[in-house]
Amino acid sequence: MKFLVFNTLTGVKEEVIPMEEGKIKLYTCGPTVYEYAHIGNLRTYIFEDVLKKSMEYIGLKVKHVMNITDVGHLESDSDTGEDKMSLGASREKKTVWEIARFYEDAFFKDCKLLNITEPIIVCRATEHIEDMINFIKILEDKGFTYVANGNVYFSIDKYPNYAKLANLSLEELEAGSRVDIDPFKKNPLDFVLWFTNSKFSNQIMQWESPWGTGFPGWHIECSAMSMKYLGDRVDIHCGGVDHIPVHHTNEIAQSESAVGHKWVNYWVHGEFLVLDNGKMSKSSGDFLTLSRLIEEGYGPLDYRHFCLQSRYRKPLMFSFESLTDSQVAFKKLKSRIKNIVDGNTNEEIINKSKIIEYQDKFATEIGNDLNIANAFTVLVEVIKDNILNNTEKVYLIEDFDKVFSLNLTLGEEIINSDNIDEEYIQTLILERNKARSEKNWVRADEIRNILLKSNIELVDSRDGTIWRII
Repeated sequence: MKFLVFNTLTGVKEEVIPMEEGKIKLYTCGPTVYEYAHIGNLRTYIFEDVLKKSMEYIGLKVKHVMNITDVGHLESDSDTGEDKMSLGASREKKTVWEIARFYEDAFFKDCKLLNITEPIIVCRATEHIEDMINFIKILEDKGFTYVANGNVYFSIDKYPNYAKLANLSLEELEAGSRVDIDPFKKNPLDFVLWFTNSKFSNQIMQWESPWGTGFPGWHIECSAMSMKYLGDRVDIHCGGVDHIPVHHTNEIAQSESAVGHKWVNYWVHGEFLVLDNGKMSKSSGDFLTLSRLIEEGYGPLDYRHFCLQSRYRKPLMFSFESLTDSQVAFKKLKSRIKNIVDGNTNEEIINKSKIIEYQDKFATEIGNDLNIANAFTVLVEVIKDNILNNTEKVYLIEDFDKVFSLNLTLGEEIINSDNIDEEYIQTLILERNKARSEKNWVRADEIRNILLKSNIELVDSRDGTIWRII
């Protein structure tokens, strides 16, 4: 069965043809762990989860690798601004290592609540410094780098197809990338592979290298780690559209310069989640977290359902009103399915050809550049079908839910003391601890009161915070 995606590199929808029959090498850009993931970030991870599960549904075996950026990512993609890890450490009076692990754990808790399956391989940047150094050596040996002011730069002039992914001229890329003037760059779009001359005093995360003690630039980690685990040819590389003009453009330049051939066949990007005042930004502090949605009375899967109502490569306007509408629709859908589940007497499956027909229709929709809206239409057709018995309907609903991951045949999400969701409680405790470390007592009290409403009491001690039912 054909599986089509929109390839940013070519600008058209293409059939995915695996390099190795039946297998897909998938690399996705992971989080920078200095702050909670906001719901805009999580939309991207939901889309990537659906992509992977859709390919698995049609029978492909997906090897999924994702990085964790826990070092060297500055506020700007263009090697400028403050170090995000240091900013987080300073804000919360913790070490950069503590910050990294805290927010990495928080990220995966959010993913679990959203039924996002963890990649087969999750690789931390700090654990692959030697791989990055070796990668830079290859580029140096091939003449793609230069050293200025103690830092190692990649020269984009040595790579003639630099602008191909963004489909922009070099002048357009420079104008749109917020490039600050760096007098040591030969070209304003050149980027740093290794910093030895850090502008930050008392830089904690540093390693020895042939160019001196320092730390890697952001872009190098994805190239080095993807090749370590997937080899020098990758089927699909994903991320948000904000990665296109700088991060992914730089990844392509350094990777193809190192290996001497095409690196990734299909580049697939998810669009922004948009608020009334524009896209969410951690740097501005204007963002919503999953725990905030839960506090407002929405289940994590209400948000997943909301995201699935829009094509991944179209901007999705967010408001609590639109989320409520999606929540209501989701509850109605689950109610209809519950009636089917309750009426299931485990009858014999006799309409095998009908089941295959629906599975083929569903596979065709998800295989058409993830047309999940039409896939939901197929689900509704199954629910309404008067020929199928309830056992056959449950079978198909659960089969489709391998992609939706909405727990369609399970009960309602419970986030109260009648059926304790420990992941939710721990997420709130982590957020409260953060608020207390920042002396944000108002927020800390809000979280305590939220849990009290569900008959959950928090008890603080020298050993940390525990909870109990009251």
